[in-house]
Amino acid sequence: MAGIKALISLSFGGAVGLMFLMLGCALPVYDNACKELAIFLTTGIVISAFGLPIVFARATVIAWGACALVLTGNLVIFSTILGFFVVFGTNDDFSWQQW
Repeated sequence: MAGIKALISLSFGGAVGLMFLMLGCALPVYDNACKELAIFLTTGIVISAFGLPIVFARATVIAWGACALVLTGNLVIFSTILGFFVVFGTNDDFSWQQW
């Protein structure tokens, strides 16, 4: 049961981080300071998403196979997010900014 609570907490944290990123880049009221804060928090999330599994594997908290699976999952998720911004980030007729 503790594993499920941890998984839900981590998922919630990721969702909150993405929400702050979207709000920081989308709201025109908050100028450059909010955008810089969103970039800073996102960088911390991405660094810890790749760094913590390696630290845990070196400390033998998790197995190296689990570390590889987590890093692969992180790579897929962050690549998907990056692909979304590459595809929909242009200022043409088909843009995510119109939503």
